[in-house]
Amino acid sequence: MLTWVALLALALFSGAIFFAARRKALTAVGGRSIRLHSLPGYYGGYVALWVAVPAALVLLLAAGFGGRLEAALLRSTEAPAIRGLEVQKKDVFFNDVVALSQGRQPSETVYEGAEKRALDGAIAQAKHLNSRITYGALAAAIALAFAGAAFAYPKIRPDFRARNQVEAWVAGVFILCSITAVLTTLGIVGSLVWESWRFFQSVSPIDFLFGLDWNPQIAMRSDQYASSGAFGAVPLFIGTFLIMFIAMLVAAPVGLFSAIYLSEYAGPPARAVVKPLLEILAGVPTVVYGFFAALTVGPLFREGFNALGAILIGGGLDGLGQYLSQVQNQMALVAGAVMGVMLIPFVSSLSDDIINAVPQSLRDGSLAMGATRSETVKRVILPAALPGIMAAMLLAVSRAVGETMIVTMAAGLQAKTTINPLDTVTTVTVQIVTLLTGDQEFDSPKTLAAFGLGLTLFVVTLSLNIIALRIVRKYREQYD
Repeated sequence: MLTWVALLALALFSGAIFFAARRKALTAVGGRSIRLHSLPGYYGGYVALWVAVPAALVLLLAAGFGGRLEAALLRSTEAPAIRGLEVQKKDVFFNDVVALSQGRQPSETVYEGAEKRALDGAIAQAKHLNSRITYGALAAAIALAFAGAAFAYPKIRPDFRARNQVEAWVAGVFILCSITAVLTTLGIVGSLVWESWRFFQSVSPIDFLFGLDWNPQIAMRSDQYASSGAFGAVPLFIGTFLIMFIAMLVAAPVGLFSAIYLSEYAGPPARAVVKPLLEILAGVPTVVYGFFAALTVGPLFREGFNALGAILIGGGLDGLGQYLSQVQNQMALVAGAVMGVMLIPFVSSLSDDIINAVPQSLRDGSLAMGATRSETVKRVILPAALPGIMAAMLLAVSRAVGETMIVTMAAGLQAKTTINPLDTVTTVTVQIVTLLTGDQEFDSPKTLAAFGLGLTLFVVTLSLNIIALRIVRKYREQYD
């Protein structure tokens, strides 16, 4: 609470110093801003940045990492009665110390004797450390705010290049955001690689990538994971790409043709109605699509195939008829079809924007040469917009590969090596969620298998992106 009050006070002080610096700049030129090097707001913004940014950074760092610093200091001065405890009991002890010092509910552990005295002493120490960290950060923020004002305010002169300085601050923020994005990506990849390496130390990569049986279990024997069957991920890869293929069969043509209609054939009234309705689909939560697939599309498909099976049995095709009569609600076709409906606005909206970006001169030139509107679309507009359309398709593919809820509710959880769209399948993302659900410890191949699946999916998606970019670049060179 104190941190938020300090941030509010810092914002008010920065606002006041902003107007003071702005007024000083205008006063120096007699109110004629044209004689200033920069606009008056840049002078106020320059001083306000020096006042607010360093102080706010200290307060936010204290709020974000003060608890960890406090915990580290507590552990560095642990009492003799605590040093002999096991690691797990010691963690519970220090968690209880922090909880009690902050007025929260501790665990149900009962402390007696020396442990109780150590607990009381650690609580007092935790409160003292928390106060020192909080008020130390507050004092540092106040000092930095006034130091920033003392540094920047005297520089306000008519010839001071305030705009350049403010733009340098903005450029620094952009660079910091870029570095943060890069470091976040490296952190994600690094964590995937490290945990996957731990997994592949127990399970052979060959067995994982080419095995046909997926049945991860907790080891009962030390040599259990040496067998090649339990962690074969081929059924998951096949199920993932089967559902993705069905989804793109629905989303790609419907979305692309919708975009062509909206951009080339629809009038303003029709476009004003159809385009918002299509984009509403993008805002529907995936769990709603999952309910729709499980409660509406699945039973509808099942009844349709069961009826077709009865007709085939009556026509003498007993084998196929018996199979279709036994089709259930959960199948790859249901998940793929509903996922394709979900992906339509992704393909349609992006393709529509790309097609509208094609220069009108290309359309006019084609029509002037005697081409019809459909010929213009097929031979001029679509080739010109193909790189963007492929990007839209790639975004839809990535969205389909990463979808979890629809597959869980409509396709089942059974890992099968099949390309039959009427069979139950599962995907990589569904299995990742299944493996990490509940209170799991990251010390067994069963749990670490989720990271192996994630790394494999990351490599496959990255490879698809590289291939698509090469195709787009090659076609663009030919078109240019």
